Amino acid sequence: MDSFFLVAVHGGAGYHNPSDEKEVKKALCLACTAALARLQVDSTAVDAVEAAISSLEDDDCLNAGYGSNLTIDGEVECDAAIMDGRDLSFGSVGAVPDLKNPIRAAHAVMKYSKQLDPLGRIPPLTLTSLGARRFASSKGCEVVSPGTLVSPRARRQWQTWTERLEHIMQGNAVSSDGSQAIHDKQDTVGAITLDAAGHLAAGVSSGGLLLKFSGRIGEAAAFGAGCWAQDNSTDPIANGMACSISGSGEYIIRSNMAQSLWHEYHNSSDGDAHRVLERVLTESRYNGRGDRNTEWNAGILMLTMEANGSGAPPTPRLWCGFTAESMAIAYATSINTKPKVKILRRSIAAEAGITSSSISISAISLSRD
Repeated sequence: MDSFFLVAVHGGAGYHNPSDEKEVKKALCLACTAALARLQVDSTAVDAVEAAISSLEDDDCLNAGYGSNLTIDGEVECDAAIMDGRDLSFGSVGAVPDLKNPIRAAHAVMKYSKQLDPLGRIPPLTLTSLGARRFASSKGCEVVSPGTLVSPRARRQWQTWTERLEHIMQGNAVSSDGSQAIHDKQDTVGAITLDAAGHLAAGVSSGGLLLKFSGRIGEAAAFGAGCWAQDNSTDPIANGMACSISGSGEYIIRSNMAQSLWHEYHNSSDGDAHRVLERVLTESRYNGRGDRNTEWNAGILMLTMEANGSGAPPTPRLWCGFTAESMAIAYATSINTKPKVKILRRSIAAEAGITSSSISISAISLSRD
């Protein structure tokens, strides 16, 4: 058995204020550490994804779990999903209130889907709202009292943007004061892992859009949209892939971005992940909607397993591609256990629209040597 394993996490694609960098980096490092602790005792890739995202959900500087964006009604409703690359099993929850760690509920849904139903019913992929909360509680997930997940920071942001909305609805102009745009506050967190047995997993978790309608579900709950993981030991070029995605949820769902990324990579003639990322980020914007002038952001954290031939183990390579102003990532391996964290930034393109010049793509080699 190959003992190499790794974890990579992201804090979302959007805008990361330089004044917040320190706490965001700390949160990402803690998530890597939590996942490595599981992988070091031979836990599965799926268990490590749950550990990493649970850590991210507990930090109020990120839009997941505690500190999530608030709905138009001033409440926290979370989405989360997890996928196992071994058998493509999947579980998610959407618009669920009062769960300390929504990713654990998503994992519980996935595990339940592998059990035989006494009546032969088809097990769910996704549970939502109060039904998801009841199911999660029955599986031992921690349920908290209403309001517990609302952080002071999230309440202040909700108040600011609620007042702006009220002014606009009353026909009043709202002047720009240099603060962030509302679409900058939609970042989804996520993780991808490779365990010592060579299996992949991926997951996502999000509080969703600031001032979203209650009951809204984003890409973090949709199959094929927010995450994908697939082992594939027989492909001569593309030997497996896992990804976790953040950004404009409705458009990511329309383009089925995560599954589309797998198909593009798996079907590529040369396994060129850079070209695949560029194509998906470019085409998904136009496939996801007709209006090319609306603000549209996406960020992808992707792990590829590149085949080496001659029976040699595949080479893992980490990729990050995004169209937003910034994306925060961190990663660690069994060889380099100290997490490395980066907040990647790009210059805003002079012209509107997503082009190769306004997509930032980075590749990180994760050597076994």
